[in-house]
Amino acid sequence: MNGQALKLIRQYHNIKQGHLASDLGVSNSYLSEIETGKKEVTIELLNKYSKFFNIPMSSLMLFSENLEDNTISGRFRLSFASKLKQIMEWVVAKDDHFGAKKL
Repeated sequence: MNGQALKLIRQYHNIKQGHLASDLGVSNSYLSEIETGKKEVTIELLNKYSKFFNIPMSSLMLFSENLEDNTISGRFRLSFASKLKQIMEWVVAKDDHFGAKKL
């Protein structure tokens, strides 16, 4: 799982890391380690993200695609996930630039 994608989802919704950690029932340091890729996300935590942000688990799992999958469909999914992450980065940066309200 790409922790950066989870971070971008949180940032897109203008939620501070400590607030989300509290709402998900995990420590802030654990969530930080997930977002920086130091720890792997669990299915249980993905389920909490899915419910909290109302995002289907299948959409979150898109960022877990196997980088070694060299089939056409595998390359397409990986490319799509990469482009989606770039769009999310752009939206978050745009909101930060224009001073979006943070929770």
